Amino acid sequence: MYNESNCSFMANRHLARSVVLQVLFERDASGGVLTVDEALSRLADYAKEFGARESDLPFMQNLLKVAAAKQKEIDEVIVRAAPEWPLEKIAAIDRNILRLGLSELLFADRAQVPAKVAINEAIELAKTFGSASSGRFVNGVLGAVYIELGEPGKTDGAARKKDAPKGGGNMPVEELIGGVVYARDGGEIYLALVHDIFGHWTLCKGKLQEGESHEDGMKRKAKEEVGLECSVEEQLGENEYVANDSKASGGKKKRHATYFLARAEFKDLSLKKEGGLDDAQWFPLASVGDLNFYDDILPVVTRAINLLAQKDRK
Repeated sequence: MYNESNCSFMANRHLARSVVLQVLFERDASGGVLTVDEALSRLADYAKEFGARESDLPFMQNLLKVAAAKQKEIDEVIVRAAPEWPLEKIAAIDRNILRLGLSELLFADRAQVPAKVAINEAIELAKTFGSASSGRFVNGVLGAVYIELGEPGKTDGAARKKDAPKGGGNMPVEELIGGVVYARDGGEIYLALVHDIFGHWTLCKGKLQEGESHEDGMKRKAKEEVGLECSVEEQLGENEYVANDSKASGGKKKRHATYFLARAEFKDLSLKKEGGLDDAQWFPLASVGDLNFYDDILPVVTRAINLLAQKDRK
C-alpha cells in the first residue's frame, strides 16, 4: 500500500510519472499517430534511459494506457474545469500534465494514489517542465475537479464546500441554475437525470446568463442538456460552494446555485454530450434512492420527491 512517508518510493514514482509524461507529450505532438503499442515501446526505452525502476514499469504502463484510453473523457473534464481556455490553446506540456494528473485523480485506486497526491505530483511536474505559470494553472484546474468530485478523502468523503454566506468579502459569485425535471407516464412519476464522467447522477445545471430570469434559465438548461421543454413549478432550494478560479482575486470564487422543480412531457431524452455529461435517463421515483448523487444535490432531489409525493396524495 502507498506510504507517503516513504521518500524513496515517492521519488521513484515521481520519476515514473515524468517518463509517462514524456511519452504523452510525444503522442500529442504526433497528432495521435503514435499508437498505444508504439507508445508503450517508447515508454520502456525511456524508462531504461532515465533509470526508472523496473518494478515501476507496470505502474507506468497502466498510467499510460488509462491516459490514452480515457483521453476523450479527460479532455472534456479539462474543458469543463477551464472553460476560458480552449484545449488547443493550452500549452502542450500543461495539457499533457493535466491528462496525466486527471488519469490518476479520476481513475486510479484511491488507496494507492490519494487524490491530493495525484494533484501535488501533477503540480510538481508542471513546475519542473512547464512555464513559470504552469504550476498555478495545473493547480487551478485539478483543484476545480477535486471540488467537483466532492473533495475525496477529506473528512471521509465530506461534501463539497457549501452553505457559505452568499457574497462574502471580495470573492466573486457565479450564479448557477438547475433543477429536477419530472414527467408522468402510465400513472407513475419519473425524474430526468443526467450522468457525469465523475460517476454521479445529477441535475440539469449551468450558468445563469446575464439578464436571464431563474425560470428562463431552468427552461434553457433542460432544453440544452436533455432536449425537454419544461414548465417551472416551484423553487426547491439553494446551495453555495467555493471553487478555484485562476482569474479571480485570491484564486477563488463562490458558486451559488438555485434549483427548481419543473414538469415536462415524458419522451425520449436527447443528451448534450459535452460539458462532462455521458448519459441521461428517466428514473421512476422508487429507484432514485439507489443512485449515486453528490452530497449537495441529494437534499434537492429528496425535497423534489417529497413534493411530488404530496402532489400525488392531493
